[in-house]
Amino acid sequence: MRQLELRHLRCIVCVAKHLHFSHAAEELEIAAPSLTKQIQEAERLLGVRLFHRTKRSVALTAAGAAYLAEVTPVFDQLARGAERALLAERGELGRVEVGYVGSAAFAGVLRHAVGGFRKAHPRIEITIREVPMDRVPAMLSDGQLDAAYVRPPMQFLEGIQATTVYEDSFVVALPADSELAASPVVSPGQLRDQCFVLPEQEAGTFELARRGHFSPRLGPQPGTLTAVVACVSLGDYVAVVPQTLVDCLSLPGVEYRPITGKPIPSEIALAYRQYERAPAVRAFLEYAKTDSAAAKRRSAAI
Repeated sequence: MRQLELRHLRCIVCVAKHLHFSHAAEELEIAAPSLTKQIQEAERLLGVRLFHRTKRSVALTAAGAAYLAEVTPVFDQLARGAERALLAERGELGRVEVGYVGSAAFAGVLRHAVGGFRKAHPRIEITIREVPMDRVPAMLSDGQLDAAYVRPPMQFLEGIQATTVYEDSFVVALPADSELAASPVVSPGQLRDQCFVLPEQEAGTFELARRGHFSPRLGPQPGTLTAVVACVSLGDYVAVVPQTLVDCLSLPGVEYRPITGKPIPSEIALAYRQYERAPAVRAFLEYAKTDSAAAKRRSAAI
């Protein structure tokens, strides 16, 4: 048995709107005889008359009014569905999962990129979560994350790439009662006999040891930077951490000191899938990269 098609519904709704076949045919951009044929076919398939028609007037029948009351919400929903599909295609609707390491939040990178993007794209749902840095490549590859703020260098799986969005340098976190804390700056060589807590990003620690010509004595690797600094506060360890922590992570018993010599560079990078297909995710990546470039220009102008 044949059923009504979308073309029939369009004709019914349009005729009910105008109660005039010629006006409805004009809106639908079809010939009036063709519209009449569509309505007659719909009535035959439904087994009821939808409209009272005379030479001078058109009116809904009781059956037509009852049918229209059920059809109109569905028709409106179809229109909303088409609109949402178009917004999604334009990258104005969707969902983005962003992971980050703690220092991205400390540096303000996360706030600027995610906060600004939410204002610019209110229909896109964007969620954030702190994740262990060593899990980021796999989470990006299998779709658990769409983008992630990390501290290079790190190894990425094939198809994952990263763009630097923030430039920083390393400092040393010391116990406040350490003799070294009495100095305004600390040289790599002065840390030769210390035990180092290792952040997720180990590169700063090993570069400092290389410059000081020693092999570092390694302690725990507790995970987040907050946990690293908490270990330092206990008094038995030092740690090489990003400069961004100095102004935003203050724990009792911890002092930060610059390291002498050429700054040891530290960066925050945005990692993502190289061939991203989702328009909403592409929109976020473009915004985050543009925001980073603007921040660098502002910094250079100061």
